[in-house]
Amino acid sequence: WAVGIVVVAGIVATGLLTSRPTQTITSNAAPAFTLPDTAGGTVSLADYRGKNVILYFSEGAGCQACLVQMADIEKKKAEYNAANVVVLPIVMNTKEQITADMAANGVATPFLLDDGTVSTAYKTIGKGMHAGLPGHSFVVIDANGVQRWFGEYPGMWLNPDDLLTQAKSALAS
Repeated sequence: WAVGIVVVAGIVATGLLTSRPTQTITSNAAPAFTLPDTAGGTVSLADYRGKNVILYFSEGAGCQACLVQMADIEKKKAEYNAANVVVLPIVMNTKEQITADMAANGVATPFLLDDGTVSTAYKTIGKGMHAGLPGHSFVVIDANGVQRWFGEYPGMWLNPDDLLTQAKSALAS
């Protein structure tokens, strides 16, 4: 029994340590990209020069927490707009895969469809539950295209008010 208890305690401790959020302040040029979106257009990071951007990388289709996260961010759209912040959700799914989940969760913001190139450039691959997918990651990019903050949330949730507070803090420094 003692060995079993030690093994279980080790597994629980590892789980707790690996599911803790991590945050990094940065000041690197944000990798440029152009991606198709679920609305049928294309979006480039360069389109948002002059605006602060939060890239929201998630596991996408099949991840209920990921879609609820975006739905809750949308509820705070006025506050984000007032702070000159736009949220761009990025997934590694097809349009058909993610739009069904978007509709089921009432999400209107178009998702950007990544083949893995952008998720890799922003170092989000393998940070979640699946080695080949992004985790639950946020990247703050200032109006000049400089990456200011990276946050990884393996617990699959960040309060939208806290996200905006993190973004404002990173953009002010």
